[in-house]
Amino acid sequence: ACAVAALVGLSFSGAIGLTFLMLGCALEYYGVYWPLFVLIFYFICPIPHFIAKRVSDDSDAASSACRELAYFFTTGIVVSAFGLPIILARVEAIKWGACGLVLAGNAVIFLTILGFFLVFGRGDDFSWEQW
Repeated sequence: ACAVAALVGLSFSGAIGLTFLMLGCALEYYGVYWPLFVLIFYFICPIPHFIAKRVSDDSDAASSACRELAYFFTTGIVVSAFGLPIILARVEAIKWGACGLVLAGNAVIFLTILGFFLVFGRGDDFSWEQW
C-alpha cells in the first residue's frame, strides 16, 4: 500500500513538472518549442546511476570512485538542464517567462526523479524492479 501511494504521488508530481514544461512551450504568447530539448536531460539523468550500480555491486562500501563519478556526471546533466533554458532566453530564442516555466518544471521533474530513487532504489523488501 505504501509503495502504491508513493508511485501515485511520483506520477502526479511528474505530470505537474511536464505541465510546466509544456506551458513554457505551448502558450500562445511563447509559442516556441526549443525548451523541449530538456527532455533529453530527463532521460539521460538516471543512466550514470544505473551504470554505477551495475558496476559496483558491493553495497557495504561507503563510497566508491565509480559511484562518485556517477554523481559527478549526474550533477553535470542536471546543471545542463537548468542552463539550457537560461541560455535560450539569453540569446532571445525563447522569452524569459517561458524560461521561468521550464526552470520550474525542471525543479519538479528532478525532485521527482530523486524521490523515485529514494523510494524504490533501496533494494529492501520492495524495489522498482517489481513494477
